Amino acid sequence: MLSSLLALAQHAADPAQAEAMTATAAAGQSPVFWVIVIGYFMLVLGFGAYFAGFNRSTSDFFFGGRRFSWWLITMSIVATGVGSHSFLKYSSKGFEHGFSSSMTYMNDWFFVPLFMFGWLPIIYYMRVRSIPEYFERRFNPQVRVLATVALLLFMLGYIGIGFVTMAKTLLPIIEPHLGWDLMTITWVVAVVAGVYITFGGQTAVIFTDLLQGFVLLFAGVFLFLLGLDFLGGFDAFWNALPAEFKLPLANFNDDPGFNFVGVFWQDAVAGSIGFLFMNQGLIMRFMACRSVNEGRKAAAFNVLIALPISAIAVSNAGWIGRAIANTSPELVSPATDPDKVFVTVTALLTTPAGFGFFVAAVTAALMSTVDTLINAVAAVTINDIYRPLKERRGQTPDDKHYLRAAMIVSAIATLIGVGAAWGFSQFDSLYEAHGFFQSTLTPPLVAAIFLAIFWKRFTTAGAIATFLVGGVLIVLGNQLPEVFVRPLAHGTPPLPGEDGSAGGGYVYIGALWNLVACFGTGIVVSLFTQHHRREETDGLTMWTVESARRFFKGGEPNDRPGFTMKLRWERHAEIPHGTVQVDRETLEGLAADGGEIVYVTDARGWLGGLRSTHAKVLAEPHDHGEVVYVAPDVADNGHFLPGRMLKVEKEM
Repeated sequence: MLSSLLALAQHAADPAQAEAMTATAAAGQSPVFWVIVIGYFMLVLGFGAYFAGFNRSTSDFFFGGRRFSWWLITMSIVATGVGSHSFLKYSSKGFEHGFSSSMTYMNDWFFVPLFMFGWLPIIYYMRVRSIPEYFERRFNPQVRVLATVALLLFMLGYIGIGFVTMAKTLLPIIEPHLGWDLMTITWVVAVVAGVYITFGGQTAVIFTDLLQGFVLLFAGVFLFLLGLDFLGGFDAFWNALPAEFKLPLANFNDDPGFNFVGVFWQDAVAGSIGFLFMNQGLIMRFMACRSVNEGRKAAAFNVLIALPISAIAVSNAGWIGRAIANTSPELVSPATDPDKVFVTVTALLTTPAGFGFFVAAVTAALMSTVDTLINAVAAVTINDIYRPLKERRGQTPDDKHYLRAAMIVSAIATLIGVGAAWGFSQFDSLYEAHGFFQSTLTPPLVAAIFLAIFWKRFTTAGAIATFLVGGVLIVLGNQLPEVFVRPLAHGTPPLPGEDGSAGGGYVYIGALWNLVACFGTGIVVSLFTQHHRREETDGLTMWTVESARRFFKGGEPNDRPGFTMKLRWERHAEIPHGTVQVDRETLEGLAADGGEIVYVTDARGWLGGLRSTHAKVLAEPHDHGEVVYVAPDVADNGHFLPGRMLKVEKEM
């Protein structure tokens, strides 16, 4: 089977043809290539159109109704984490430095336990709708405003990075034939992404990402197999790489352009905490889980299984490209622009049809990252700006009003992302653009969230100072790196300036100064200001998670083990809204008390919770056998189909 796939996707390299035109341009001339790429775009739009029918409320649009199973969320997280910038970014560093290009992926496990048992139960049990809302509940409205501004800048910038990455991927293919420049391609990509997320919402994001997560991992690993086959096997590939390319970690500090210590502070600390704790799009994925335990399963599977595979998937084009450049420089020049190595290698190894599939895979990566962020921008804008503004004015629009507003905000966020894309296109490489952006904007939010969760003594004044004073110190560090960054640089030299002198600044290690500035400011100010009483932060720190669970349950949690019951169902207009009613035997089997939350889902587990919802079970059982009576609003929210069996389970 594998040999058949390899034979289908790979073509014989022809040096004469390579001299006549690049493989990339040749692929772009094939109708098959365009059928596959355009067909994939249409498939994505079709997903958005179909799942728009599951949006009945802002809870559906932003959080998918909080109903989905762990395996569905896991693949969505993979697709979100493996962004379009990942293939180009890590392939470029793989081409320049070898296996150490993947070292960023070795670090997320460090913070995952803190996320699973600290941040995740807080946001889920306390029903936090956005990160800024958490800051208001933990501190005050002023801190919420600061967090809102910082978070929106962060997410809009990331949308821009996604757009410019996709445009750079398509530029060498489209420009020779259609004459489109980088920004024209960016506009086209933005329109497609914006349309489907504007109408599809979080449910469309999750189910589209289920497809895209598999596509991304399959495409990346399959490209590696194609490369090994092209080179003559793993031994030939291994022997074609110089010794320094076979090391898992870059040199500690002696390469100012790529060193372990700098990347550790930028990606492993600032980046990993930022991704897990302040990425509103990722947080919304976990809030779409049916329970905290399902979210923990998704996080654990992602870091233990999916991330190692992802590291190979996004980096290997650079490794293969370097091996080919060392053995056949007429096919891949050693001087190839690192940002173009993914496209160059992919075009070389595949037929036009195969190349179309891989370009569609990177398109999948773009959609998976950008759709999440656009939806998250809408969530923050509605929940932290628009809704509070309406409430202060004494206005109480219905949920449909906010749903329409969220769709409008999604479209506006797409347009702003195009403007940000232009700014990032001015950087020399995507890796540097992404790194500078991440290490500059994330530290204030990273420090504020981390201290708020894990340090009960962190004060409101400390949080405000983290944003304001920390931000000023970050600017000073960027302007005066020799004064602020160099003492913390672990001996890492600065980049050479344009005139060849050592005046080019610090690419990665600046993240360490930014973290020290923000964490240090928050800690020092908190030590000298009045801290909160315990009851004011109950349920909002890692040390009071059980209080958060009681808040979610509406009382003392019932931990008696029960069974999952499979029942036929009937709509019952006479039972209260938000409830279900079961017979006495079923109630005892569930080990549920009256008024307790149960999870009601279509019995077909492969749906992943698409047709499911939470409801309260009535204390008074009925006497009509093994049937569950469902209130009309519960039936509508769960999208239950007549004649289908339901499963009812006590929510732990």
